[in-house]
Amino acid sequence: MYITKLQLQRIADSVPQYVCEQRMFSASVADSTVFLSHKHQEKDILLQTKALFEGLGMKVYVDWMKKDMQHPTNSDTANELKKQIAEQDKFILVATEAAINAPWCNWELGLADQIKNGKDKLAILPIEDKSGTWRHNEYLRIYPSVEFLDGTVKTDKGNVIPMGYYVLYPDTDGFGRHFTPLKDWLKQGMPSVLLK
Repeated sequence: MYITKLQLQRIADSVPQYVCEQRMFSASVADSTVFLSHKHQEKDILLQTKALFEGLGMKVYVDWMKKDMQHPTNSDTANELKKQIAEQDKFILVATEAAINAPWCNWELGLADQIKNGKDKLAILPIEDKSGTWRHNEYLRIYPSVEFLDGTVKTDKGNVIPMGYYVLYPDTDGFGRHFTPLKDWLKQGMPSVLLK
């Protein structure tokens, strides 16, 4: 199940002072570092998503929170983003409808696809609005996605998967989708169990 804007709001509400844009975690104390690709006009969604990952012990890189980031954008901006995508452990596209139609987000995703060179370092986080009208772009289906499982999904062995956030890998071999808990994926990235 894709994560909804309402779920993100509830997560953010449970994390004190999530709106503090200056709060940054040190990479030395974080379990992992994450580059969040997003549509700049969707600041609320981005801050809520940031709260989700910070709540899991991650250091989150957000380009406009960096004081020396170029505004308006130029070739220096592109070079800095390229550097940051390479330096952070993971890349996650906050895949709202606006983000997947934004040239910069598509450029970042394509770049991350090449730099990260593997599905254990790159994922999309599809965000649905409450009307459920978010639609896939076909190319997004090749990437793992961060999703919320509600406690009703079973493994291939019939065990119920506990409610929570997981990374689901695409079914590329016709044998089903593998998944791993989001926190485990952020630390190491290996798929663990096959869905039913």
